[in-house]
Amino acid sequence: MELREEDKLLKKRIKDLANRSFSQNIYTFTSFLGLGELDVFYQTGKELAELGVTQKDIKVYGGRENADRCVVRFGNPESFGYEVDFPIVCINIRPLNEKFADALSHRDFLGALMNLGIDRSTLGDIMVSEKEAYVFCLDSIAEYICENLSFVKHTSVICKVVENISDIREEAPAEMNVQVASERVDAVLSKVLNISRGDCLDLFKAGKVYLNGRLCENNSKAVKSGDVVNARGYGKFIISGEMTTTRKGKLNVKILRYK
Repeated sequence: MELREEDKLLKKRIKDLANRSFSQNIYTFTSFLGLGELDVFYQTGKELAELGVTQKDIKVYGGRENADRCVVRFGNPESFGYEVDFPIVCINIRPLNEKFADALSHRDFLGALMNLGIDRSTLGDIMVSEKEAYVFCLDSIAEYICENLSFVKHTSVICKVVENISDIREEAPAEMNVQVASERVDAVLSKVLNISRGDCLDLFKAGKVYLNGRLCENNSKAVKSGDVVNARGYGKFIISGEMTTTRKGKLNVKILRYK
């Protein structure tokens, strides 16, 4: 598949950051990359290897485990002799008066942030409960958000930087078991989403399915324990255990599903 012009520019920017990191012995960071952009980054692996960049020189992180939107860091603590944190902070956005607050969605919070003129690349994942959200963002934009975001939809809100990200309580994924005829990714995806194989195939054709962060165009690809499958617009799930065979020859698959 031929790369779009914006993807070519992203690949060039990634290579420039990697090259600058190791020519100047400094850590360099991308902005937040979404699923499609992360796939472009993974496609750059061969070209990065030609620059001498190894897996030890790269770290991908979004501020929390299993983040969808991530920042890529170039730099090796062993080579540099020092460590640098990712420039990521988390902001809690909550209503001033919860009693009179609307139930707010991911779209509501994202729309309110976009209305501030913020570039999407400065924002990571947005974790939403009924009336509040935790927003991961670059540290360069955190103060601006806290000072300027006062409404989400019709609800007055207050913003505060979370001092310790590890204290954030994430909603636990739903545990489920599905039985499939094979370990094909489309078979598992169809069962988890409860959609027909035809509708599932449409997701692959539309480029909406990612396996372990990479665009998955092969719907017959086999999945295994630990694999992460993300279908844009439907959420993601993890194959959480080894597959076992039922008496009728089906495969029993344990799933952890995130909304």
